[in-house]
Amino acid sequence: MSVAQNPVPHWRGGFYFEDFVAGAHYRHRLTRTVTQMDNMLFSNMTMNPQPLHVDAHFCATETEWGQPLMNSLFTLGLMIGVAVNDTTNGTTIANLGMTEVRFPNPLFEGDTVSCTSDVIGKRKSKSRPDAGIVEFWHKAYKQDGKLVAECKRQTFIRKRPAA
Repeated sequence: MSVAQNPVPHWRGGFYFEDFVAGAHYRHRLTRTVTQMDNMLFSNMTMNPQPLHVDAHFCATETEWGQPLMNSLFTLGLMIGVAVNDTTNGTTIANLGMTEVRFPNPLFEGDTVSCTSDVIGKRKSKSRPDAGIVEFWHKAYKQDGKLVAECKRQTFIRKRPAA
């Protein structure tokens, strides 16, 4: 991990705009084994009836996977959630967007997800002197090292409060 020299993070653990350095790489500490319940709850909460996520018989008999795929939006949310803990917890004002979202390999129940983030750029806000925009490239992998998700994320981040 590479951040500005000896930054004092927000008491919740996130870094401020000034602390981020383009080129910094974070290998996140948290990992998560995903479950059938995760898939069912997320798909139901988002009103997604896609049998590819919720119907084991359909998947076993009518898909190339033979089992339900984890809902890709759950995977995206998990990847970003894991990243927040080490980077922006308490300092994010808002997410501005996620682009170049890809899911190159399937994720199934029982797989364990680990994540990395790279700071690919930052700039001061033109409209708010107390904030800036940090751009991340997030990646999620399953236990065999296969990439299962990635995206570019633009985040509106607080600057360090004046002392």
